[in-house]
Amino acid sequence: MNTKKSLLTEEEIDILQEIMNISFGQSAADLADVIDTHVVLSIPYINILEVPELPDYIRSHVKDYKNINIVEQKFWGKFRGDALLIFSSGAGKELMSMLQTESNTAGGSDPFDILERETLMEVGNILIGACVGKLSELLKDVVTYTPPMVIVEKDYREAITNGHYDEEKTAIILKTDFRFNEGDVSGFLFLVTSNDSLRWLKEALRSFIEQYE
Repeated sequence: MNTKKSLLTEEEIDILQEIMNISFGQSAADLADVIDTHVVLSIPYINILEVPELPDYIRSHVKDYKNINIVEQKFWGKFRGDALLIFSSGAGKELMSMLQTESNTAGGSDPFDILERETLMEVGNILIGACVGKLSELLKDVVTYTPPMVIVEKDYREAITNGHYDEEKTAIILKTDFRFNEGDVSGFLFLVTSNDSLRWLKEALRSFIEQYE
């Protein structure tokens, strides 16, 4: 799967990892302000692969969860792609407890399910927005976002489907895994951006490096 990493030089990958580290750290700090607990992030990882490999690649990282929750949000700018925030099973309810969210909805088909989705969406908005926003800021870009989509408690094999992305494109994967110091919540954040952004990304990384030379 790593054969296409040559699209980026080792120096570019190192710099991108450092920028990701800063960006993921910003997202963790922003979320800690809301939930009042620390988010532990792994060292960011970069991979470049063909889009048809994407579903199996993602499924291989989340298979231990069996059922997963997903917040997906597209972002648009010179740097563009999809953010996939994948939570472990039960994360929505756990986050509701950590946020001390209570149901004040009278009647309705399933107010608890609505609150769970809204909680996942709120946390996803913070993590994705802060991470992508900081990454774009450091690379001198401005991005906009589509409204997030939320999938709650679905089998990981069904949630990550084939044909979700254009199979003629190459995917640049920026990934970290995370867990909360409090509460039984963990998961992965994947940023999937196609090689449409690659030429700009290489130039942006070159400009970033030149600031410190």
